[in-house]
Amino acid sequence: MDFSVRADSLELLDQPGIPARDIQRNLYELSIINQKLGGHAITVDGFYRLAKKEKNLHVCEIGCGGGDNLKAIEKKAGGFYNGLSFTGIDINADCIHVAENIRWEKPIHFLVNDYKNVHFESKPDIIFCSLFCHHFRENDLIDMFRWMAENARHGFFINDLHRHPVAYHSIRILTSLFSRSYLVKNDAPLSVMRGFKKNELQALLKSSGITNYTIRWRWAFRWLVIVLS
Repeated sequence: MDFSVRADSLELLDQPGIPARDIQRNLYELSIINQKLGGHAITVDGFYRLAKKEKNLHVCEIGCGGGDNLKAIEKKAGGFYNGLSFTGIDINADCIHVAENIRWEKPIHFLVNDYKNVHFESKPDIIFCSLFCHHFRENDLIDMFRWMAENARHGFFINDLHRHPVAYHSIRILTSLFSRSYLVKNDAPLSVMRGFKKNELQALLKSSGITNYTIRWRWAFRWLVIVLS
């Protein structure tokens, strides 16, 4: 395996014609992986770093999948942030269907759409994405970063994968042993190969015209990128 460059192969989930039941199984297992390997904790940390103490916040996730990241924020922060509300955007209607069937305590609105086509009447305070950026090529990511910067009042954050041999082989072995989803078994290792080195994220941010940011490495082999407006 060549870890010096990002893989260019499409994940199965990014291809058309995946049955809804297979997508549901994929989302269920990804939620467990996020819980067990700290992905949700990183997302909550990103939220806190931008939220500060403002009680009324509108948080938007692009590529929201089954809504587990937004639910993690609601569980951890909903008690303090009384005026918390959410928007979840995903191009896949089957993913949105899963998210809509979660029991939500806070107001939430879901959109089946490409995030680029969404125009807000009132811009969200915080925009974020988790395990979304690695699905895209570099030029698309530059456009994405610019869109988030233009549409987030406080700023945006990214939770995504560090391309590393240990991460690749670990998730390959874990999913081969425990996963019942052919999507997860194929896409989880490939996702790592489509992940990022720190210098690649820095170059993408620079190309996007973004200078006010931090990049933190987090376990297990994740990057947390915080961009302030």
